[in-house]
Amino acid sequence: MQEIVEPVDLCLPDGRLNPDAVGWTRRPLHRANLRGWGRAKRWEYWGIVTPRHIVGLVASSLDYAGVHGVYVLDRETGEELARDAVAPFALGARFPERCGEGEVAARGGGVAVGGRHGASGTLLRAKAPGVLVDLEIPLPDGHESLGVVVPWSEHRFQYTVKDVGRPVRGRLTLPSGEYEVGEGAFAVLDHGRGKWPYRMTWNWAAASGRKLALQLGGKWTDGTGQTENGLFVDGRLHKIGDDLRWTYDPTDLLRPWTIEGPRVQVGFHPFHERVARTELLIVGSETHQCFGYFTGRVQTDDGAWLDVEGLEGWAEEARQRW
Repeated sequence: MQEIVEPVDLCLPDGRLNPDAVGWTRRPLHRANLRGWGRAKRWEYWGIVTPRHIVGLVASSLDYAGVHGVYVLDRETGEELARDAVAPFALGARFPERCGEGEVAARGGGVAVGGRHGASGTLLRAKAPGVLVDLEIPLPDGHESLGVVVPWSEHRFQYTVKDVGRPVRGRLTLPSGEYEVGEGAFAVLDHGRGKWPYRMTWNWAAASGRKLALQLGGKWTDGTGQTENGLFVDGRLHKIGDDLRWTYDPTDLLRPWTIEGPRVQVGFHPFHERVARTELLIVGSETHQCFGYFTGRVQTDDGAWLDVEGLEGWAEEARQRW
């Protein structure tokens, strides 16, 4: 798996995957120059964890529809607020070609999600009935992310950036009151651009603490020669190139999970399960996202094992027909 260190186009001029784009990065270097209509997917998902709330914001274009949403979990009461909208043919949605640059904007069905990216960070805003999100997500000096191009074929491929453990500050307004976001909070970005097969299942886990952050994935990358696995220590990426083994009970996702590989020996202990479903005739998705705490250890590039006890975040299973 090559580390890419110079800017590169994701696609060739005819729309096929650029072979030089296959690999991974420590900072966003790919230009997602997707062409045409059909199987092209663009999205940005922000997950924000605070001591009181967990927030999920998504703006997406799936060609035939834009699926946008705002989700909030009150960790003290267990109350969920979910506002979702489908915009035919993703009308009005805008996505930049480069991660961390330009503006994301999506609107429809009473839901608006927008982000403005710049060199110093991201301004993130969302509005839906009963909820207003107004956040600033600074980009610390030297902070690294994990970018990966996953090749299924020259016509089916995905570019993802997982940016984990970003600081965040701002305000969250709910029917129960206005809440300050800051101390003890972190943000995670899932930036996706690509052309997908019709059916796909994935696992994803992300977590953060004071000095460590964790990014793990599975199923969708298996057998491609690429992975989206990494440990971040003080913002520096330690890339993990092994496919991982995910073990959990699909009939009871609140039971403990294990995620294992040569450099990963992790347990996950959920305290809440979020279920999100979208059905649009022949296409649909079902995501089970569990929030909880991690235990175990992960190995750095130099062979040291670090304890991830107490990192908090989520692990999920998602099944797509799209």
